[in-house]
Amino acid sequence: MHYLFSPLSIFEFFYNAFESMRLALFPRKVERSDLQILEKHFPYYARMNPKFKKEFERRLQYILSSRNFHPRGGLQEVTEEMEVLIGATITMVIFGWKKVRLPHFRKILIYPNQYYSSITRTYHKGEVNPKFGIIVLSWRAFLEGLVDEDDGINLGVHEVAHALKLENQIRHNDEFNFISASVSQDYRAHMALEKEKMKAGEDSPFREAALINGDEFFAVVLENFFERPEVFSEQRPEFFKTMTLLMQQNPLVVSPRVKVEKA
Repeated sequence: MHYLFSPLSIFEFFYNAFESMRLALFPRKVERSDLQILEKHFPYYARMNPKFKKEFERRLQYILSSRNFHPRGGLQEVTEEMEVLIGATITMVIFGWKKVRLPHFRKILIYPNQYYSSITRTYHKGEVNPKFGIIVLSWRAFLEGLVDEDDGINLGVHEVAHALKLENQIRHNDEFNFISASVSQDYRAHMALEKEKMKAGEDSPFREAALINGDEFFAVVLENFFERPEVFSEQRPEFFKTMTLLMQQNPLVVSPRVKVEKA
């Protein structure tokens, strides 16, 4: 599936210029209370060394400043915790690229629970709308993805993965085609091999939802890349290595887990 957009319209040009000026003059600063939320509820950040944390905070400030968060479906307000944890998820996924910021996806819609889509006529926990630059999330499902860090299911990472893949294909911004073509070729080879194994009933670190299509496969793989890097690297070492090259980061290095020695 490809979403290739035409060059910037006059409106988009001036809007982006205005946004750049606004961000420079009125950034949404990362406060101490934000850092407390990260330390308590976002392990990827909490396990970082001080140098990586400072870089993460700087990147997070831009993400929070450049996004508009909107409550939907009866949600009364968007809390500080919602902004910080969703912003941190975006920052985590793009952390390997110094200049990637996913500028097309500026609007975040947050529902309290799963919601009904009049377009697909089904209930959703999250989705990405490339036409309007929107990421939609169920807050309950988002939190469930953060609570269990070892199940390889993380709604936030899943939806940001879709946005990341789409952003790479959008021609009207400076981030077009930032994912390495040669590494992408290696990734597709691993994807084809893994799909064959899964269809044959062999054990896989990835859940069956990965077989729906290529977009879902990438999203599921990315969930495991960030949530279960140890399992991923042990069971599929070559595939994991390719993902570190694709994502320009290794979670085992950026956010290492402390191993507990058995008595």
